[in-house]
Amino acid sequence: MLISLSDVLSDQHKTVEETVPVELEELQLKTGLFPVVSKEPVHVVVTHVKDKELQIKAETKVSVMIPCDRCLEDVKQEFVLDFIKRVDLSVADADLPEGLDESNFIDGYHLDVDKMLFNEILIGWPTKVLCSEDCKGICNVCGQNLNMGTCDCEDTGLDPRMSVVRDLFKNFKEV
Repeated sequence: MLISLSDVLSDQHKTVEETVPVELEELQLKTGLFPVVSKEPVHVVVTHVKDKELQIKAETKVSVMIPCDRCLEDVKQEFVLDFIKRVDLSVADADLPEGLDESNFIDGYHLDVDKMLFNEILIGWPTKVLCSEDCKGICNVCGQNLNMGTCDCEDTGLDPRMSVVRDLFKNFKEV
């Protein structure tokens, strides 16, 4: 969704305040494609600060399905986005001074809301997603989800060269 910034960038510097729908249906990352399962309309307020410097405040909620890192079952991950960005349209992103944010989601006199939200979701993307703290993962031989049941695969055990380390842990469990 594009929001026109012509009012806020004109000589009157009128504040732009709009509530628009989120058009993101999926997030395409290097690690895969993640569907957006729920989203709320985003409330955006753009105010003039000085010259071509703007303050953008936005808030919304977006939920994305991300596979569990252990068992690969889909987990609904909610992103509560409530942020303020300060951008200067007269400065290139490569030469940004301290306190200003990138403006790659602004093209001319248009603010691309979905691109701005994508950037914020990417910043808040979790490093590890688990369906539960005690997730058992999958069998490394047959791929059976061990949360759903056991498999008949032979336990390969640990590398015999690690037996000394294993014995250390057995002897010093209190530590």
